[in-house]
Order: sequence, then structure tokens, then C-alpha cells
Amino acid sequence: MATDHDTTLAELKLRVAAFAAARDWQPFHSGKNLAMSIAIEAAELMEHFQWTPPAEVELDKAEVAEELADVLLYALAFANSLDIDVAAAIIAKMEKNETRFPTGRHQYKEQ
Repeated sequence: MATDHDTTLAELKLRVAAFAAARDWQPFHSGKNLAMSIAIEAAELMEHFQWTPPAEVELDKAEVAEELADVLLYALAFANSLDIDVAAAIIAKMEKNETRFPTGRHQYKEQ
């Protein structure tokens, strides 16, 4: 079984692209459609927490992992469709966030 430690983003992106290509889904994988699909799947992930106080959330980890996988699959398909280098985008965003949110400065209180 593949894990985070032995699977690269490039391998995942290639597998997602091959899956879509084998089913002729490329015409449907526009940026708009994939962005909407990410939002829809993220909403399904949120359903596991809806109306439940944080201390009382009882998660079925397998179900939550499946919903997270759906979000990530669509995100990788989105990256493929727009030729976005995911690792480069994440590193650039983290560097920007490190400047915006320096350590030692808490701008919010946990609720």
C-alpha cells in the first residue's frame, strides 16, 4: 500500500491523469468544473462535523479519509488541467504565509 512517505506528488498527478484519460473525462475537466467539484467534496467533508460541538465529534476515520481523498483527487485533477506545479505552489504560499504570519503573533483566539 502506498503511503505519504513513498509516493510523490508527481506519481499521484500521473495516476489521476491516467484515470481521467482512460475514461475520456478530459473534456469535462475544465478549471471551472474541477473547482466546483473541489467545493462540493469539501462540503461533504464538512458534513462529518456539522452541528456537533468539537468535543463531541465522533469520526469514522475511514469515511473522513475517503472524503479528504475526493477533495485531493479533484485538486490534483485541477492542477493537471491548469498545468500547476503543486509542490512549487505550496512552497510559494508557505513562504508568503511565513511573512504574513510571523511566529509569536497570534491574530486569533481559538473558539
